Amino acid sequence: MEHEAIIRLSIFLGIFGTLSLVEVLNPRRARVISRKKRWFTNWGIILVDTLALRLLALALPLLAVGAAADAHALGLGLFNIANLPIVVEFILAILVLDFAIWLQHLLTHKIPFLWRLHRVHHADRDMDATTAIRFHPIEILLSMLLKIGLVYLLGPSALAVIVFEIMLNGLAMFNHANIHLPQRTDQIVRKIIVTPDMHRVHHSVERSEHNANYGFALSIWDQIFGTYIAQPNKGHDDMTVGLQWQDTRPDQLWWSLWLPFRRK
Repeated sequence: MEHEAIIRLSIFLGIFGTLSLVEVLNPRRARVISRKKRWFTNWGIILVDTLALRLLALALPLLAVGAAADAHALGLGLFNIANLPIVVEFILAILVLDFAIWLQHLLTHKIPFLWRLHRVHHADRDMDATTAIRFHPIEILLSMLLKIGLVYLLGPSALAVIVFEIMLNGLAMFNHANIHLPQRTDQIVRKIIVTPDMHRVHHSVERSEHNANYGFALSIWDQIFGTYIAQPNKGHDDMTVGLQWQDTRPDQLWWSLWLPFRRK
């Protein structure tokens, strides 16, 4: 797709800017540490992530969107074989890809090695739109490899993959954002997509709560598989976000990047 990267970056920055403004005007919780310090670390991590994906692209030129185009050209994947109506294929592709991300997220909490990587994300002591981009580069690479394999297996259109990735990134920033939604609005929206209050439960220091609400986009998977918790035990104002053992060190860029290899 021509100008795909520019379009995706523009949408990403537009959503991020809008959510960051709303966070200032209508915050849900008071900050624990300054935005300036956290943003330096979180944006630093995404720059390392981007570099890691660029290096992966040198070794494996076809990332998710390219894999979709390649699968279509070669006639690979269930959708290319089944020849379903375009609308049906598009909806199924979004659902299957989103379920795969939900399952991957659940596994990062269950498999020790993956959890060591994923806890970089959970070590953020505040939550805002930048928390959605705070993932260790190794986790990002593993996620991309999973996505590439699934794309070849399914054979979705390149457009479906692009739309899904834009949707996933945008909704992840939304549900990590420190914004206040009216309770009634939250109750309606979370029937379909994950809201900030719903996902904040997942970032609780309490184990029973951070082992719930794994969704990044659609909320249906947690509801179907019984991993849904509506509200934190201590309420959103009094709950503690982060990890039980942590101190101020995860606020530092290089310390966070080395976190998976530390003993804790």
